[in-house]
Amino acid sequence: MKLADDPEVEEFRAQFSAFLDARLPTEAEARERSHSSAHVPDWARRWQRTLFEHGWLLPGQPPEYGGRGATLPQQLAHLEELARRRIYHSFNPQGLGIIAASLLTFGTEEQKTCWAVPILRAEITAALGMSEPEAGSDLASLRTRAVLDGDTFTVNGQKIWTSGAHDADVLLTFVRTDPGAPKHKGISALLIPTAAEGVVRRPFGSIAAEDDHDFNEVFLTDVRVPRENLVGPLNEGWRVANGSLGHERTLLWLSYAERLQDLVRDAGDAGAGQEWYATLLMDLSALRLLGYRQLGPDRNPAEISVLKLLGSEAVQSASLHALEAHGADALAHPARTGPYHHMHHEDFVSSWFERYARSFAGTIAGGTSEIQRNIIAERILGLPR
Repeated sequence: MKLADDPEVEEFRAQFSAFLDARLPTEAEARERSHSSAHVPDWARRWQRTLFEHGWLLPGQPPEYGGRGATLPQQLAHLEELARRRIYHSFNPQGLGIIAASLLTFGTEEQKTCWAVPILRAEITAALGMSEPEAGSDLASLRTRAVLDGDTFTVNGQKIWTSGAHDADVLLTFVRTDPGAPKHKGISALLIPTAAEGVVRRPFGSIAAEDDHDFNEVFLTDVRVPRENLVGPLNEGWRVANGSLGHERTLLWLSYAERLQDLVRDAGDAGAGQEWYATLLMDLSALRLLGYRQLGPDRNPAEISVLKLLGSEAVQSASLHALEAHGADALAHPARTGPYHHMHHEDFVSSWFERYARSFAGTIAGGTSEIQRNIIAERILGLPR
């Protein structure tokens, strides 16, 4: 599929490009930088609200939710234009791409009004409470309990790796509400305000950088949550969880293509004549072609796992080769290994070591590579469990 063959898509792209030319914040306006995935500087909040109000935030949604009813090819053109100009879509990516999107799919009208729209307008920020110390990829093993008494849940448990939780206003939290049910059946999804009594958030560092404090431990002790904060039916949170990850994965491949394109640009002479650099170029082309195929009428949703697996592992492999090719200098930190763009995120052009270290997030978040291989084996290749 060639998007340039569709005049409506190209007109849509041109309209968005003109909007960006007229409205994009200047470098001086965007001076303050984000320090976690739920910390949105004031200028970025204003910019996200501007996108929302003009229908360019999530163009596939109706106008009341920051869109304009765009088709999937038009949505891809929108993201491609953001990538071409190195514009980070939202400094609260989980809030925008997973939590608000999940509320629009599974939430009540009141939840859409009270929670989804404020997240979309960057009036509040959100984080995703999924993983636990003994429930990572196997989310169904989670132990955080929520007991319903009348119209109130009492929640006890712990979450881990909760990105941006210390800066978030609300957590979309997956909890066990029926401990006697099979482990995939007794799960529910709750919106838990981080200001609620009994919520403790403890950010901690990562391998990427000494000052990288995005991950959190979250402790929930007798936290009282009104039943109206239940997202979807009671005990059917597994469906919400799969939907949440589905929102995350649908066009996720495009972000991997952008990272690969950046590696092509930034590897420079270190990649000249190297087999790994040729593989990088081929992986980038293959990812784009497979991604475009998903826009056709015969797309198989399970093939999104192919894109996720190919894209995340190609980025990790090429990042490692670039790190090795640049020798000892690649370990210098902090450093900048690519051009600065004031609307982008500095993590993507940081030291070669940090770029490689951050590549592991792609093979874990949104479903690990092992999970993706299982999906490919069972749903595409038809292999037995």
